[in-house]
Amino acid sequence: MAQKVADYVLARLGEWDVEHVFSFAGDGINGLIAAWGRAGDDAPRFVQSRHEELAAFEAVGYAKFSGKVGVCAATSGPGAIHLLNGLYDAKLDHVPMVAIVGQTTRFAMGGSIQQEVDLHSLYKDVAADFVETVTVPQQLPNVIDRAMRTAIARRTVTAIILPSDVQELDYSPPTHEFKMVPSSLDFSPGLPVPDEADLRRAAEVLNAGERVAIMIGQGARAAADEVTEVADVLGAGVSKALLGKDVLPDDLAFVTGANGLLGTRPSYELMRDCDTLLMVGSGFPYSQFLPELDQARAVNIDIDPMMVGLRYPFEVNLAGDAARTLRGLLPMLTRKDDRSWRETVESNVARWWEVLERRAGVEADPVNPEQVFHELSPMLPANAILTSDSGSAANWYARHLKIRRGMRATLSGGLATMGPGLPYATGAKFAHPERPVFALVGDGAMQMNGINELITIAKYYQEWADPRVVVGVLNNQDLNQVTWELRAMAGSPDVPFAQHIPDFPYAGFAESIGLAGVKVTDPGQVRGAWEKALAADRPCVVEFVTDPDVPPIPPHASLDQMESTAAALLRGDPEAWDVVKTGVKSKAQDFLPGR
Repeated sequence: MAQKVADYVLARLGEWDVEHVFSFAGDGINGLIAAWGRAGDDAPRFVQSRHEELAAFEAVGYAKFSGKVGVCAATSGPGAIHLLNGLYDAKLDHVPMVAIVGQTTRFAMGGSIQQEVDLHSLYKDVAADFVETVTVPQQLPNVIDRAMRTAIARRTVTAIILPSDVQELDYSPPTHEFKMVPSSLDFSPGLPVPDEADLRRAAEVLNAGERVAIMIGQGARAAADEVTEVADVLGAGVSKALLGKDVLPDDLAFVTGANGLLGTRPSYELMRDCDTLLMVGSGFPYSQFLPELDQARAVNIDIDPMMVGLRYPFEVNLAGDAARTLRGLLPMLTRKDDRSWRETVESNVARWWEVLERRAGVEADPVNPEQVFHELSPMLPANAILTSDSGSAANWYARHLKIRRGMRATLSGGLATMGPGLPYATGAKFAHPERPVFALVGDGAMQMNGINELITIAKYYQEWADPRVVVGVLNNQDLNQVTWELRAMAGSPDVPFAQHIPDFPYAGFAESIGLAGVKVTDPGQVRGAWEKALAADRPCVVEFVTDPDVPPIPPHASLDQMESTAAALLRGDPEAWDVVKTGVKSKAQDFLPGR
């Protein structure tokens, strides 16, 4: 039997070491589906999602935790459209992704046929670096190879459009003829290092500083040892962007935790009081949480020349691999004998962990969400993988969870979209089936995507070496992060018809599809619920009925934000008294005596 184009596509992906393709079947990719049926175990695994958006998120999670290219596939028209949110999530977080999408038959193109969409126009932004339609078999393997190489080299999204009739054609390779384009598989991306003269300029800035702050993102993940050594030589504190949460462990005394609106008080203090800033591998977007623009001399290191020099008036911008650049810089740095700045940073960090412990103990109605995360933190296995979702859960994930060496963690950073928390967890399990995964999400994200993703997890968990996926759900019947943003930024009271969402039996639903479920309505049940989930022989949903009036207080609440919140409460916020009562108790923990 002749090899079809669809057969060749799967075989070529396999040669690129693609092990999984996350997808949902549709007639626009019938040829590919049939090829999977013929290939059996010889092709990349078809992982069936419940929705194309979930397939894309699963692929993003897989790519983030495996370090490989994420691959997803979808049918023409609506399927290709559904992929977009997950693809933009990958694009904005610089994750290599390849999308394979079907298209109507070639002879129907331009005929306003059912499900015909101009996919080049649709994908020209999200897959701006490479999007191509295959119209004849000879275009392969070049199109696949370029899509893969471009995704890897530029850490971005690429797309291959396969008309349904092309998938069914007999495959024939490009020949040694005019305008034929042969191709090759191998690719070894280079790791750039700046010139020595530029490293010396950076060293001069860093050596001159007395109070050095370091800010790291996911681009520093392979440079953890080098960042630690630089921080030691310079006596610096290290703050982390949310996507860099797992780059350095939080049990290092000089690591101040997350920076930004969801960040920590010691990270805010680090940026407020420093005179020098070194930013490594981060596109951190919130310049108001960096030093004042005329406050600090600054150096930026990023592997992407297009990302260097953003966010702050850096004096030296170095385009290079983080680890190699820092190794080149280290011999040029002078160790700072005065450690008073480092001691101040470490004192601020120690006090912050005490504040968080007290905040977690503040009485709430019925359960304080800070307690939920604070009690989980020391119980996390050493090889845990963590995901979170956009919403108030991200606040507690950012602040309360102490990352230890060997753990991994991520969420949607650049797009900050709702809904990836659980599909990220699915992708993580396909990348590391032997590791326990924790998805920490709100009820809004669960109702948007998470409930359906539980069905996928139930379908596949029995084949994972460690079947544990622990899903912590904050059930407060409120789109809580937006509610607080309305109060603090818009001066608007809670808007029940827009913000309040229906109750749903999350734990009960999990049990109904063969998973474990625990519902927590009392603070005394929190620890036991986590213990039960950790001991389960299957994925477990732990549903915490939490108080929506526990405020996600920023590390530095501005006067404008406080005035806006007060105005919102005075305008008739239905939760006004509970907000004031709980907020005062939470904020008071910042001012209680230390040890």
